[in-house]
Amino acid sequence: MEVFYYMVFGILAAVVAAAELSKSNKDRINTPSTFNVFKNNYLFVYSLMMAGDWLQGPYVYYLYSTYGYGKGDIGQLFIAGFGSSMLFGTIVGSLADKQGRKRACITYCITYILSCITKHSPQYKVLMLGRILGGIATSLLFSAFESWLVAEHNKRGFEQQWLSITFSKAIFLGNGVVAILAGLLGNTLVDALALGPVAPFDAASCFLTIGMFVILCTWTENYGDPSESKDLFTQFRGAAVAIASDEKIALLGAIQSLFEGSMYTFVFLWTPALSPNDEDIPHGFIFATFMLSSMLGSSLASRLMARQSPRVESYMQIVFAISAASLLLPIVTSFLVAPSTVKGGSISFAGCIQLLGFCAFEACVGLFWPSIMKMRSQYIPEEARSTIMNFFRIPLNIFVCVVLYNVDAFPMTVMFGMCSIFLFVACLLQRRLMAISDKPKTEDWVSMKERDGEAEPLNI
Repeated sequence: MEVFYYMVFGILAAVVAAAELSKSNKDRINTPSTFNVFKNNYLFVYSLMMAGDWLQGPYVYYLYSTYGYGKGDIGQLFIAGFGSSMLFGTIVGSLADKQGRKRACITYCITYILSCITKHSPQYKVLMLGRILGGIATSLLFSAFESWLVAEHNKRGFEQQWLSITFSKAIFLGNGVVAILAGLLGNTLVDALALGPVAPFDAASCFLTIGMFVILCTWTENYGDPSESKDLFTQFRGAAVAIASDEKIALLGAIQSLFEGSMYTFVFLWTPALSPNDEDIPHGFIFATFMLSSMLGSSLASRLMARQSPRVESYMQIVFAISAASLLLPIVTSFLVAPSTVKGGSISFAGCIQLLGFCAFEACVGLFWPSIMKMRSQYIPEEARSTIMNFFRIPLNIFVCVVLYNVDAFPMTVMFGMCSIFLFVACLLQRRLMAISDKPKTEDWVSMKERDGEAEPLNI
């Protein structure tokens, strides 16, 4: 079965290379050198930030287990991370809008570096603190950087369509190339050089430090709503009013939460799904294969977004439908393929089919990220971008915490079925968003702010 892994990886690598090399003028957008310098600077920083994140991921659970903690204790640490992102995410998002996105990006670097440092201690309380810091950093990673990019892009007068270039390249590099290289580097540090499971966290700190100095030296500051009298409560209420009063923003938030909730659940499920009888599967190689699939999706997204038709709102309906079907495969194979009773060995026939379906899902993930970024840049008001984006992550983090807490309570097929249903609902919501995408806003941010600006400030 080892040949199967190499065959899937080789085919995907060839398709990705062909997709990138075969791009015609229709698939590319000609841009001036000033924009290219700006874009490349952001991509360099974003790649460093993602390297710091990807280096840690494969070794968090392993590190905790080497310190002697069991599944229950480790589960509580993971729940603390997602809970921290949920509780503090909206606060740091609002501070990013008010105090500056550049400062928020620097705060991300510092917070994540401190989280990495805590991994040197085997004490549970210190590790818990590290997870809380990591949750805060995650909220900043997925809001502050995008908010800075969109604001700076508009401030410099670049065309709106050029944002799609930066988004698709960021996912291609940050969630594809960098993820694969980070996995190989982590494997070298831990296995080849025998530096121990904490070595990838030290390497992550180095990348984050380099990125922080690049931000300090090359980025300018930008803000959301500059009103000096705005406190955090007013920021929260303004973001909530924006979501409640604009159906497009509410739909976008629901779609994002449904897809990302399913995606993070998939992260916990793919290993036991492919090895239900403790089959010997190459986790690192499969992870690299998933990242290749994601690169293929982001490459396709860059082609689609470079054209006037189809619109993002249109083709994302198909993406959600395919992702829903791909996560149904474990359920289908459980009925159509006789389960193996042999312990160990190589991956089963059902596992091979599921792996192909999971690669299709990862390709949808690669399509999703630049596309959702594009839609957020269109629909979310600049004044509260980070705050609203972190509002979107509240239901996501609640969902993931519930799944983590009850991961052993439901059969695998039920979990995959639940994810598939969520993705199908996201498809329906995307269809509704497409239908109203050209509908004008009933109320802009300024009028909402004037209408709701009479609350007494809390001076938080």
